[in-house]
Amino acid sequence: MTSNVPDPLPGHASDTDHSNRGEPIVRLQGLRKSFGSVHALRGLDMELPAGPVGLLGPNGAGKTTLIGLLLGLLEPTEGTAVVAGLQPTNRAARIEIRKRVGYMPESDCLLPGMTAVEIVSSLAKLTGLNRQDAITRAHEVLDYVELDEARYRALDGYSTGMKQRLKLAQALVHDPEFLLLDEPTNGLDPAGRRHMLSLVEDLGRNQNKNILLCSHLLPDVERTCDNVVVLVKGKAILQGSIAELTAAESRRLRVEVEDRADRLQAALEAAAYATSLNEDGALMVTLPHGVEDADALCGLAAGEGVNISSIDPVRSTLEEVFLKAVDDSEKKAEATSA
Repeated sequence: MTSNVPDPLPGHASDTDHSNRGEPIVRLQGLRKSFGSVHALRGLDMELPAGPVGLLGPNGAGKTTLIGLLLGLLEPTEGTAVVAGLQPTNRAARIEIRKRVGYMPESDCLLPGMTAVEIVSSLAKLTGLNRQDAITRAHEVLDYVELDEARYRALDGYSTGMKQRLKLAQALVHDPEFLLLDEPTNGLDPAGRRHMLSLVEDLGRNQNKNILLCSHLLPDVERTCDNVVVLVKGKAILQGSIAELTAAESRRLRVEVEDRADRLQAALEAAAYATSLNEDGALMVTLPHGVEDADALCGLAAGEGVNISSIDPVRSTLEEVFLKAVDDSEKKAEATSA
């Protein structure tokens, strides 16, 4: 689906990998950031594991502020952050952090009138590559994001999808160990979105890049990331493995029957089971309180003369997990203020 990522650069992040895949790539302790009376981050204490991590949250949650702090572009009001073993508040460490981190911003940061090769090779030279190596490396990453002959055209005529891929290329050019991707599918049509997600998924899952994917699109995170952090009003209200957070629940079942699903559904609802019928004819069933397994359900089906083909536990979607976390957070805030 995607070409191989360019080979690591000698002496750059992948050859001097300061992050072990088993060690957190980011550590935050009591991290706060205020802009006057506006509290963007409210005391974050967490560790971001290596690998692809999704950063979710509604507008105003503090995602962009967190990225600015990780890059050393903002100073925290209180607390500390450690990125790839370095503190962004240390002036000497900021240069090293930018060698180890690749940043793809949400907004356009591309110089008009330049070609993709000129932009990416210029940024490669800023990381210390000589002119020839910078041009070679620029072509490698532009191959990876599949900006073919367009790399020689001025970017003024680029589509949104081409600009997004160019921004990813400039984030990759110095072979960083950690990628900060801020809304990489922003403004893309379905085809462009699929292409971008395939690149992000390849980088995180196959090329072993550490990634923090900032997005408000839950399906994007669910497809490309192994772990997730949810920010709401400057607080981390949920963090963990997506697989664990969406694990199958024994109380929710998908029941397939050979026929007469409506008859079984009526019997289940009469017995206090919550049900719904999928378009494919399967019954989605929630066991009532006090019922721990599907034995009684099978008994009801037998009594109605309905043959069950299969019963499977249902996994939660990331959207369901997200909405429940936000709802619980709002209820907790209301209870605290009451």
